[in-house]
Amino acid sequence: MVSLDASQPHANVKQSRHPLGPRHITTTNGDFDSSYPAEVRQYLRTYGLTPPALESYETQAQRCLALLELKKTPIEKYQYLTHLRAANVHLFYRLLNDNIRDLTPIIYTPTVGEACLRWSEIFTQPEGMYLSFSDRGNLRRILDNWPHEVDITVITDGSRILGLGDLGVNGMGIPVGKLALYTACAGIRPDATLPITLDLGTSNEALRNDPLYLGSRRGKVTADEEREFLDELMAALTEKWPSIVIQFEDFKNPFPSLERYRDTYTMFNDDIQGTGAVILGGFITAVKASGVPAKDHRAVFLGAGSAGVGVAKQLVEYFIKEGLTEDEARRKFWFVDSRGLVTNDRGDKLQDHKVYFSRDDNEGQQFQSLSRLIDHVKPTILMGLSTIGGAFTPEIIQKMAELNKHPIIFPLSNPSSKSECTFETAVEHTNGTVLFASGSPFPTVEHAGKTLTPGQGNNMYVFPGIGLGAILSKAVNVTQDMIYASGEALSDALNEQERADGWLYPDIRRIREVSVVVTRNVIRSAQGAEVDRELSLRQLSDEDLDEFIRQRMYDPFNEKSAIETELKRLTSPANGNGTDVVKGAVATVTAATAAAHL
Repeated sequence: MVSLDASQPHANVKQSRHPLGPRHITTTNGDFDSSYPAEVRQYLRTYGLTPPALESYETQAQRCLALLELKKTPIEKYQYLTHLRAANVHLFYRLLNDNIRDLTPIIYTPTVGEACLRWSEIFTQPEGMYLSFSDRGNLRRILDNWPHEVDITVITDGSRILGLGDLGVNGMGIPVGKLALYTACAGIRPDATLPITLDLGTSNEALRNDPLYLGSRRGKVTADEEREFLDELMAALTEKWPSIVIQFEDFKNPFPSLERYRDTYTMFNDDIQGTGAVILGGFITAVKASGVPAKDHRAVFLGAGSAGVGVAKQLVEYFIKEGLTEDEARRKFWFVDSRGLVTNDRGDKLQDHKVYFSRDDNEGQQFQSLSRLIDHVKPTILMGLSTIGGAFTPEIIQKMAELNKHPIIFPLSNPSSKSECTFETAVEHTNGTVLFASGSPFPTVEHAGKTLTPGQGNNMYVFPGIGLGAILSKAVNVTQDMIYASGEALSDALNEQERADGWLYPDIRRIREVSVVVTRNVIRSAQGAEVDRELSLRQLSDEDLDEFIRQRMYDPFNEKSAIETELKRLTSPANGNGTDVVKGAVATVTAATAAAHL
């Protein structure tokens, strides 16, 4: 037996029981905020897990922005913000709300493209759920591992991430970033969002051979296997969370799932519908600014994939509302893919989604050159969804300027390296007359003594409002009219100064205000189609509905006061509670934990 020196302190050794069951943290949003006073930290059981200082938001923000400045590359900044969200979720969203224009390109496009390319290399923590093809038959039980109630999910299979191809499970960066924007822009609570990536194999052989790749090392499942898997998943999600809104993102072929599920579930596809709606909003504004009547516009699209066709179909609706027949509206569009102009007599079998816009009036001519097609069509509008960087050459832009007083040029491919042209190139070669919107952000340009601001047709202007509108109205479907209403609302959301400055989209710093307008229009459209279940909202005026929306938007700046109010309520003698409710709550939890392991 070892003798103890009585002059030295020693441990008070007692018999103890060690937990035998598994211990794990199942939340992806931490709440270790140094602005919380001691009693709130005790209540949240975070006391002692953060340094003792009580800090203001301004001090916290100063530290965060200084740390961001130290990061030399966008991906380093992305990783820092990822860790901040995991440790201090409300601070992350306060910082994002105050710096939305500067931080959005870091947490989403274009930086998210690099994050996805390197996801298996930089992975450090769970940020959503990964559901594999090998999990089929058990998806409902796996969903029980998610610890929160969910209002909305974003799902990808990683098979077509931005313009980067099939990235398999590395595509998780897309639903993670997208849902962060749902929270920042429309105030959907972060713990009510669920990013999901489906591991259905990958056609990317380099990934399958990469020793760091985190997905299964099998080829892509067949279309039939994918459909059966999605059938199970959709049923499981709505059984677990009956009112869930489901957004599909970055599937290589998004049309089959949209057609299969849109009338059964509350779901939409942002690549097809959200992209179409946000371009619709900028397009309506651009058409008005061009001075050319709607009936006289002609649009050439470079890129005939799902996104391009989705955009064009939204614009067809606009032309119909302007008085054209559907056939007249459809014939406003000329599509160019890798083989040239899409025509009925080109000699190849067209993909189903291209048939609607295939031309039958080309008189046997096959246009492989974009430049020749522009000479033939004399378009007022040039849209790019090709992911071919620089495809709109100075010569092509000059042709558009020669044909039009205010050419409408929308290079919409993401990320910025894939954009068909830059804002600077478009301004230079149209002498500043261009009506411009891009998919990725570009800097302002000085021209003729003026600072010109590019429009960015970023889906974040509409998809947050679509999601929140569906949630608040408890819509049973997301109808095409709801999607159209979001784009129409976006055009209406510009203020007088923005219109006077020639902007096609509102200032991104007003995004939450814009989201209120979009959400209201989406709710009204749901009511018009009678797909809403929150019938009480039908009685509200537009002003009252806007206030209803604002009151239900998560505001990270209110979280501290909200939890302090909750704590006061719990400790109020009027509620029959003692003043030591925090200690009582902790004691109760501790006792329950101990009892579980007896």
